[in-house]
Formats: sequence, C-alpha cells, structure tokens
Amino acid sequence: MWRLIDLTFFHVSSQLRKLPHYCHKHISIDFHVAESDPPDMNKMTADLRPITEDEDLAITLSDGTRLSTRMWRPEDAEADPVPLILEFLPYRKRDGTCARDALTHPYFAQRGYACARVDMRGNGDSHGVMTDEYTAQELSDAVEVIEWAAAQPWCNGRVGMMGISWGGFNSLQVAALAPEALKAVITLCSTVDRFADDIHYKGGCLLGENLGWGATMWSYSSRAPDPALREDWREIWLQRLENEPFLPATWLRHQRRDAYWRHGSVCEDYSKLKAKVLAVGGWGDAYKNAVPQLVENLDGAKGIVGPWVHKYPHFAVPEPRIGFLQEALRWWDRWLKDVDTGVQDDPDYRAYLMDGVRPAAWYTERAGRWIAEDEGATSHLPVQTLHLATDGTLATTPQPLEAQVASPAHCGAAAGEYCAIWLGPEMAGDQRGDDALSTTFTSAPLEADMDIVGSPRLSLKLSSDQPQGQIAVRLNHIHPDGSATRITYGVLNLSHRNSSETPEPLTPDQSTDITLDLDQIAYRVPAGHRTRISISTAYWPLLWPAPVAATLSLSHGSIALPQRPTAGGDEVTFEPPAAAPPWQTEEIRPENHIRRQEVDMVTGIHSLIIEDDFGKLRDSDHGLIHGSIARERWDIHPDDPLSARGACDWEDELERGDIRLRTRAQCRMWSDATTFHLSAKIEAWENDTLVYTREENDQVPRDNL
Repeated sequence: MWRLIDLTFFHVSSQLRKLPHYCHKHISIDFHVAESDPPDMNKMTADLRPITEDEDLAITLSDGTRLSTRMWRPEDAEADPVPLILEFLPYRKRDGTCARDALTHPYFAQRGYACARVDMRGNGDSHGVMTDEYTAQELSDAVEVIEWAAAQPWCNGRVGMMGISWGGFNSLQVAALAPEALKAVITLCSTVDRFADDIHYKGGCLLGENLGWGATMWSYSSRAPDPALREDWREIWLQRLENEPFLPATWLRHQRRDAYWRHGSVCEDYSKLKAKVLAVGGWGDAYKNAVPQLVENLDGAKGIVGPWVHKYPHFAVPEPRIGFLQEALRWWDRWLKDVDTGVQDDPDYRAYLMDGVRPAAWYTERAGRWIAEDEGATSHLPVQTLHLATDGTLATTPQPLEAQVASPAHCGAAAGEYCAIWLGPEMAGDQRGDDALSTTFTSAPLEADMDIVGSPRLSLKLSSDQPQGQIAVRLNHIHPDGSATRITYGVLNLSHRNSSETPEPLTPDQSTDITLDLDQIAYRVPAGHRTRISISTAYWPLLWPAPVAATLSLSHGSIALPQRPTAGGDEVTFEPPAAAPPWQTEEIRPENHIRRQEVDMVTGIHSLIIEDDFGKLRDSDHGLIHGSIARERWDIHPDDPLSARGACDWEDELERGDIRLRTRAQCRMWSDATTFHLSAKIEAWENDTLVYTREENDQVPRDNL
C-alpha cells in the first residue's frame, strides 16, 4: 500500500501550522490510501518546473499607484511563457492570506503557471486608499493588472482569475468587463447578486453582519504596510487611517436594490461574461446559491458544491475535502493552454448530498455522497408540494389554514453565524429552542428516504397587523427523539414581497400573497423521520428586527420541495486533496474562541457574546509579527425590537523589529422606529503612543425596513 500524494507534501507535517483569520485553526490534510504499485518518483519530479518567488513585485498603474504583488512563476518562463493566474484581494498577502497562498499558488507555478497575489489599492503593501468594496476603480485596477501581465515576456498572453469570497466576487465582476486576455475564472463562495446574496441584506432584511463585516474591514484596511517593504510606511498608514470610510453607514444608505447594488451584480446580464467559469461553493457557507445560478444561466459554466464552510476545498471542513487544486489545474490547462482535459464533458453540476444527522453547532465531517447532473443544476428536478394545516401538520393534500405567527424579538439564537468562517461553533444548532418561539408545521414520518436537492419554495397568503414586518422560514429535519436539524432557510422583509427595487409597506389586516425561495441545499431526510416548516417574525441577531413586533395571520400555505431520485453511492469522484508545503510560523500567543449566551435576570436582556482571539504569529521566513482579536456583543429584550444593540470591536497588531503598531476599531449600532444610529471610533498606536484617533457618528433613515 502506497500513499498516493503529491510530491510537494514530502517533509510536510499532516498538521498544518495555524492559519490567519481568513483561514483559521489547525487543519490537517489526510492523504487517501489506495492499493497501488509504487509511483514513479523520477517521472513525477521531472513533471514539476523549478519556480522563483518575488515577495514584493511592483505593478504601477496608469495613475501612478503602486500595487504590491507576490509572484510565483517557473524559472524558465521567459524562455517558455506561461499563463497567469491572478488573485486580487484586500486581505494582505504579507500577513493575511499567507497560509492559503502557500498551499495553493506554488502548486500551480510548479505546473507551468505564473501566479500573482496582488494587494488591492489601499491594502497591505500597496499604495492608495480603498473607498468601498467592488468599486469601478477596483475593477479597473484589476483589468490593468491583467493587461500588464498579458504583455510580459514570461506570459503567453492568457490570464485566469480566481478567488474565494471577495476574490470570487471580483473575479466574476472583472469577467463581466471582458478584458481580452481573461479566458477563465474559478470563483468560490461568491454571489451573482450583491443585494440578495451578500453580507448586507437578505430577502430585503438587514443582516447583522452588515455591521460586523464593516467593523472588520474598517480595522483591516486601516493597518500599515510592512515597514520592511515600504520606507514611507508611516505616511501610507496615516493616509489610510484618515481616509478609510466607515462602510456600514454607506451600505445602510442603500436599503433598496438600487444602482449601487446592481453595479457588480453579474445576474444583470450574464451574457457579458465571456471567460469560462468554474463555480465552487459549500453547504456550510453563506453563499450557497451562486453555483446553481451560474450553471443555469451561463453557457459552459460548471459547478461544484461540497459540505464545506467558507474555505478552499483542499483544506476545508466539514470533510470530505477534494483535490480542488487538481480540478482547478484541469480547468486552467483546458482554457489557458488548450490541453484537452475533458472538463467540458464533466457534469454541469456536482454536489455533495449530505446525510441527515443530529444537530450540532460544528461538524468536522459530513457523511453523504457525490451526485451529478449532466445538464443544468436543480431547476429541472421534480417537486413535492406539502400543505400547511391549521392543526400544525404538513399534509400531502391542500388543507384549511388558520394560524398566527408572533415571535419574541430574541428568536433566532440557534441560527448560527450568517457566514461560518472561523471554524468554531458557528453553524445552526438544535432548532428546538427557536421552534418553541415560532409557528411550526410538521409532516408525518417519511415512508422512504427523501433527497431534497435544490431551493424549496414557500407560498403563503397572510395578513399583518403592522405595515412593516419580516419572516424567517426554516426547513427542519425532525429526528425521532424530537431534536431538530436545520436543513435550509430563507428570510423576507415583507415590504419587499413584490420588489426590492420599489418596496412598499403592507396594508394592515389586508391579505396578500408572498413567495419565498429558501437557500439551495442537498440533504437526505431518512425514512421514519419528519420534516418541519418553522416560521418566525424575528431571527436575531442574524437579522436586524423590524421596528414593531407584528402578528401575522396565515390563511393558506404550501412548500414545494425539490426532490431527486434517491442516490446510491458516489456518482462522481474526485482526487484526494493535494497542496504545496504550508506556511511556516512561530506561535507567540495561542488563539482562543469564546461564544456564549447570557440572560440578565434583572433587565431581561438576552445577549450573545463572541470573543475571537486569533492569536499572534511570527512569520518564520521574513519575521513580521501580527495578531488580531475580535469582540462582538448583540443585545435585545424579547418584548422590544427597538432594544436591539450591536457592538463590534477589532484590535490588530503588527510588529517589525523595534516598531510596534496597533489599531482598534470600535463600532456600535442601534435604532428607533424611524432611524438607524451608528457610532464608530478608530485609534492607532505606534510603540504604545496614540498617533491617531477619529470618531464617526451617523444617522440613517429607515426605508421600509
């Protein structure tokens, strides 16, 4: 028995070094074992090209702004030119994405690619200031980098763009600009609709993550470059501190799907994307819907969705991981080198069908099987319609329905994080607590396994006693002992029931029809178990509450469950994960994560407290030290939606020799019936001396929210 592994894993511990906070926690990569003859090591070594690395390559844009690039490429690239793979991010290549960069980019470079990990304008070791996410300036800068790379003597004139989250977003958005050299894209954990499926709004509801992510980026983009690389590092740092905007206030000024959100939403016109797109996602991630949307709307697109959270699939959890780099290499070889790798003949859609398991706030692995759809994704699959009944059941035939929904403001404690990323207890836990605060409808025990594959659609006829309101709908798996696992969910601001461009309040006590699509999923409910629809008027702190607690009266309801014929074993397989050697660091302070819920027995306030100490590390190669701590607190009283309070604090440290830098961003949000209130403060210290402070206070009117 021989371990079939990539040569780049020799001398690598199976336990990776600790990852930074865009790639957290200890993650081990397990090598699959198969019966085989010993591999031909000489042949495998000969297939890899020696590479060089430039840690601070300058790309100067047309306006004079210098972007800092970490570049890997074959040593002989000028004699034998190669395509470029671009990853274009604000997340700091020097101390932010180092762990995943080390695993990924050298792997491609050894196989005949140049890989550029570029710090965007205003971030990391680049110059300039970043004014917002996905601006026209950001996309224009990326196009300039692509054009620059295509003209280099080491490049064959073809470029691919890849990335996860921000990098997945801007890869699609740059592709929609159709630069001539950009031939292929691999987008992971991204969206096609910035209003409907990002961290700001969902179903027209305001996400708590709008504040949380804004606090993160305010702190992150206000940090200094590495003093070892920029003589003018202090000037750059102070410029960022002075000019970096507090973005939650910007995002709150666009509570409708207006031109601000249409910009960068590639669903506006899929035909603009000329590059070949491979889309990848995870069922444990916030961005579940983009993969099937791209597959079904973009010619030649392929999709893969695994059980993973917000991570690259070669080191993601829950397992099983896949050989993502091998899949990516097949994509790049086909579209950047014209090698017939067969990717165009792959099934359009490959998804991991998860077995239904007991609820948990964290999974290290999920049992299941890989399924495949040769053409399209899920929209063609048949549906079974179940009907909501007055007696709280889900029936197979239409039933009379009279029911009310009126949840206390703290309902939602079991929702988990909107986007699971830190590899802690962030997933949706046992739903029984939230179900007790909701109106529920439960099926009879299933006679056979049910494979739910696609986006369930809920249809309701309802009236409200208030002009504003929201609903959160969960499809749950009910186990024989009563425990409840959330399968998928959807939310809706009822003022957005007909349009997010032109929302309109409800007319109290007037009946209206609504339709709500839940997030995509692939999940098996076992025979003998039940399904449940749970409906609440609050989902805190995932959603910011409506200004008044509404009571909804339901008079008709049904759920269309997309179902696929029961799958047996794997319908497709992937190679085991491979990667380059991991980033080498020295731990100075270990990481520590706290998540707890509290109830103040005097005031009645319910609180969620999150403390993420991401530790402190020294880069073993160049010696830069960095560390971060994030703290969040979310408070609400069950009887008062206007009691909602959010507080997010970030501290970031950077040390180089006798230079010690620290920034702290403190962000607060609360609301009354008509207005959102924001308060923020950023401070910066150099060697324990306060060198900068700025406060922001803002009020934003509520707009049908």
